[in-house]
Amino acid sequence: MSMKAAEIIWNSWKNGKKINTLPIELTPHNRTEAYEIQETLQALSNSEITGWKIAATSLDGQRHIGVNGPLAGRILKDKTFKPNDIAVLGNNKMAVAEPEFAFKIAKTLEPKNYLYSPDEVISLVEDLHLAIELPDSRFEDFSKVGEFNLIADNACAHQFVISSPIKHNWQTLDFSKHKVRIFNDNNLSHDGIGANVLGDPIIALTWLINELSQNNITLHKGMIVSTGTCALPLPIEQGNKITADFGILGLIDINIE
Repeated sequence: MSMKAAEIIWNSWKNGKKINTLPIELTPHNRTEAYEIQETLQALSNSEITGWKIAATSLDGQRHIGVNGPLAGRILKDKTFKPNDIAVLGNNKMAVAEPEFAFKIAKTLEPKNYLYSPDEVISLVEDLHLAIELPDSRFEDFSKVGEFNLIADNACAHQFVISSPIKHNWQTLDFSKHKVRIFNDNNLSHDGIGANVLGDPIIALTWLINELSQNNITLHKGMIVSTGTCALPLPIEQGNKITADFGILGLIDINIE
């Protein structure tokens, strides 16, 4: 099942043609089946995994894609950019940019039979990075297909901009109170704050680590976890320059073509 479902999703990702639904016999019935399809999707991409993303870390985000809680997806190396690169908008139907805190994992975390706490998780972080996510779904109406299909669809992961490690002494920051702003070169902007991400980006990171562990997935050393948007997604179009300003931590940008 996972191979055929993943082939449909990957073909849509490649050619930009959205799909309505997966055939009933290929539709995942639980998170385990959904993550198996996602894993197969990554294999079909022939791309390494840079890390993981979290979708729907706010109530607005959950309503937007029609789910009741967060979802985890893989960040593909071939879909990852450096600041000031050019990203092609193409057939991206979501067409938004999202500012996110991202954390590099210091050690490989095998699945465990207990839940990690935020205090444990902060000690598992090697570096802080700044990120902009340009999400998309391969489904025509992503708000109607449900969480299992969206996990299979890589939790709406598409393109990412990820900075170099931040040199600031970030361990002393209260991420929940840290303000973020995303804007374009036409004076459209959205303000946000770390509390918009499950209350705190560290809580979101803890959720991701536990989600993978509970679904028997290993989180490998050196992977980067992008923890979800701190602001309302900013609409993008061709010709935009998008900038995410993280205050004392710096800013990053991406050019849209």
